[in-house]
Amino acid sequence: MTTRRRSARSARTLHAQAAELAWAVPQVVAHRLARIAGAGLKPTLRDRKEFARMVAEKHDAFGESWQAMAWQALHAQQEFTAALARAALAAPSPRRKNAAHALAQQLHRSALAVAGKGLAPVHRRAVANAKRLGRTKLR
Repeated sequence: MTTRRRSARSARTLHAQAAELAWAVPQVVAHRLARIAGAGLKPTLRDRKEFARMVAEKHDAFGESWQAMAWQALHAQQEFTAALARAALAAPSPRRKNAAHALAQQLHRSALAVAGKGLAPVHRRAVANAKRLGRTKLR
């Protein structure tokens, strides 16, 4: 598969995840706000568990997200350093001007990969919560 196709697929995947996230988040927020409002001053044990879960999930998802982005960024930096070294050590030729374009494309792919790695844990949890909370009944 060519690099261009892989980059386009990565961008489409990232766009699809962002769209799904944009659809799931308002559903989850609406359900949880309704639950908080319905709980009043004396939430039930079930409500307190859901509220605690809500906080813990956010903490876990964003921790995973930052860790995944950090590892992907480290990997991308290593790849870019190797590509830069190859470009610098390449023999001069008329095609040399394309090396800058290739490096720019690699930076673009790396940025998409880092964003995708960061979005994945948040997306996974938000979509799962939207499905789970959509099945539960509010009082």
